[in-house]
Amino acid sequence: MEQKLAIITGANGGMGATLVRDVANAGYHVIMACKDLTKATPVYEQLRQNKPDQIELMHLDLASFESIKSFVDQVQQQYSRLDLLLNNAGTLCHKAEETAEHYEKTVGVNYLGHYVLSHLLLPMMGKGTRVVNMVSLTVRYGHLKPTLFQPVSQKKFNRFVTYSDSKKAFFYFTMDAAEKWADRGITVNCADPGIVSTNIIRMGNIVVDKLCDWFFRPIIKTPTQGASTMLRLALDPDLEGQTGGFYVNKKLKKVKSEVLNSPERTMLRELTQEITRQHGFNF
Repeated sequence: MEQKLAIITGANGGMGATLVRDVANAGYHVIMACKDLTKATPVYEQLRQNKPDQIELMHLDLASFESIKSFVDQVQQQYSRLDLLLNNAGTLCHKAEETAEHYEKTVGVNYLGHYVLSHLLLPMMGKGTRVVNMVSLTVRYGHLKPTLFQPVSQKKFNRFVTYSDSKKAFFYFTMDAAEKWADRGITVNCADPGIVSTNIIRMGNIVVDKLCDWFFRPIIKTPTQGASTMLRLALDPDLEGQTGGFYVNKKLKKVKSEVLNSPERTMLRELTQEITRQHGFNF
């Protein structure tokens, strides 16, 4: 029987490493999709000590459409089917930045990059494939506007507002993909990890970050605890066929109909289609 294939983005981070380990232990061949191979290699070497033939490392920069296309080409040259896609990578930029295609970077990585990646990998997916997107409790604070993708000045940049918007967009992508891909037998769900002790919560201030290490990190979730909801969606046989769900603490959470049917969702879909078509994608 051919070994199942899993791709995990942001696989060298705190939760990412946990996801790689547990998915490999479940019998999958795991591709660690990482931006910084210098940082990722020590994590990769450690993880593959017990699974040398099951884990491989590939470069993927979600802030670059060219990098995403190159990654997908490499995967498709080596493999014919994808069984599990864990869109785990995320960024909480400290300053205003842009993607390679000049879109706001936090939204570009957390939402748009994963959107393009997932659609390019779609031909490899089929009945039984699971896609799990890592969102955030900040989804509830997001407010999507027509200017969502536009770069902003440093003066107007608010990292937490932008992050919340990017995760709300990622949530809507999950709901849309779940509906569109259901007839293929593909399930698409999203996981809220809660507040987790990873590097993403660093503020970039030595004093504040040290205080956070002393007083805040001990009372929030460990990376293993944060990854548990995504792992359940990835591996639990009881969830086979379940799609379009928002999961918190490993349980399905009801989403209000006014959120699901918000005009923001339609606007996001139209904006995204316009952008991807401008770059030659036909999703």
